[in-house]
Amino acid sequence: MAGLLIAGTTSDAGKSVVTTGLCRALARRGVKVAPFKAQNMSNNSMVCADPSGRTAEIGRAQWVQAMAARATPEPAMNPVLLKPGSDRRSHVVLMGRPWGHVDSSDWLEGRRALAGAAHAAYDDLAARYDVVVAEGAGSPTEINLRAGDYVNLGLARHAGLPTVVVGDIDRGGVFAAFFGTVALLCPQDQALIAGFVVNKFRGDQALLDPGLRDLERATGRTVFGTVPWRPDIWLDSEDALELAGRRADASGARRVAVVRLPRISNFTDVDALGLEPDLDVVFASHPNALSDADLVVLPGTRSTIADLAWLRSRGLDRALRDHAAAGKPVLGICGGYQMLGRVIRDPHGVEGRPTEFDGLGLLDVETDFAAEKTLRLPHGCWSGAAATGYEIHHGRIARGDGADFLGGVRSGAVFGTMWHGALEGDALRSRFLAETLGLAPSGVSFPAAREARLDLLGDLVEAHVDVDALLDIAGNGPPQDLPFLPPGAP
Repeated sequence: MAGLLIAGTTSDAGKSVVTTGLCRALARRGVKVAPFKAQNMSNNSMVCADPSGRTAEIGRAQWVQAMAARATPEPAMNPVLLKPGSDRRSHVVLMGRPWGHVDSSDWLEGRRALAGAAHAAYDDLAARYDVVVAEGAGSPTEINLRAGDYVNLGLARHAGLPTVVVGDIDRGGVFAAFFGTVALLCPQDQALIAGFVVNKFRGDQALLDPGLRDLERATGRTVFGTVPWRPDIWLDSEDALELAGRRADASGARRVAVVRLPRISNFTDVDALGLEPDLDVVFASHPNALSDADLVVLPGTRSTIADLAWLRSRGLDRALRDHAAAGKPVLGICGGYQMLGRVIRDPHGVEGRPTEFDGLGLLDVETDFAAEKTLRLPHGCWSGAAATGYEIHHGRIARGDGADFLGGVRSGAVFGTMWHGALEGDALRSRFLAETLGLAPSGVSFPAAREARLDLLGDLVEAHVDVDALLDIAGNGPPQDLPFLPPGAP
């Protein structure tokens, strides 16, 4: 069994980029490789099937990494998925199925309860694949959380994984971050830190090299590579850090405003729109930002009722109604579709407490939340175009008047569907944009663009990281003579 942990000095340091690129690089070498993340905290998720064929839910990032590895996505690749419902409470998906909740008051004990399942999932993958490339979460040196850690060095200790730490040099202070990451770990954890990868470097490598040599001398560990900064790296986002929109190159582009809900989820639904050359995709949280939009997208949310109240508090409900009254298109996806209806009822307190809430009244549908989550991989067609998607929701929709639209409803220029990911289908997206905005097909292929991005990551890792050395330590473990850096864990 061979494995490697990709950790980071911070969140968003580049762990996902390096993990995904390494998966693609190894897959191209003929290595049977699987991605793994013991615990992912994200509201962007994907539906796949477990080995028995039952539908399951995993983090979107691990689904994409499985694509990079040319492996079939499965729950073992992301055994624990936390979906934040508030600042203190998260819904837990365990091995693809709802498990319960953890909050800040039982955080440590809750993590311990999940660790066994996560480590068993890793062991299962390791028995079936040549190499498992595991991605950590946040920093491995969160010393306040180390006792309950099973994602970073808790996993590495469990499986004896050599660990490579990725640092974002674009933020500054990367040398201190590398050194401190190691020096605040206990001796047993330090013994697993094999070296470092620098991410997002721009400039003359010759100016960086002396610092890298000093870092190697100071830590006794190898710098395995320096990944350059590239503006065209675009992975399906794991969290809400990248809600900057996608700007079109062409002047006169049609404007798509995506309502930036506080608890937005699966906002990757609009990634395919961002590739269209004649669309300018922006995220909006103020009514004025909707006034000049040609298309408004109301996306999914982890908390439909709370986000609907937020939308009203900002006057976005009036802006949406004005937009629809002008005959301009509105697209609601999952929670956004539910908001467009007449009423939302939560008799079981799925989103906190039993309640009933008036919707925006733009579609003749009613939503009742059920305790059991629906996970589906639907397929069909609309207006002659084949369509596929995935469903993740508690809402059950009762339809009134309206035409069919991807398992949902269309009323005039207002569209609602529970299908995530449908716009990634080139035929469906082209037909929808022709119907709503009068755009001719652009010829853009979203699946091809995703493959090109994954190949770019594989190329970057092959060119700038010592893949042979990483493959060697994955099979043989970390070097045995790694020095201890004081002071160690407090």
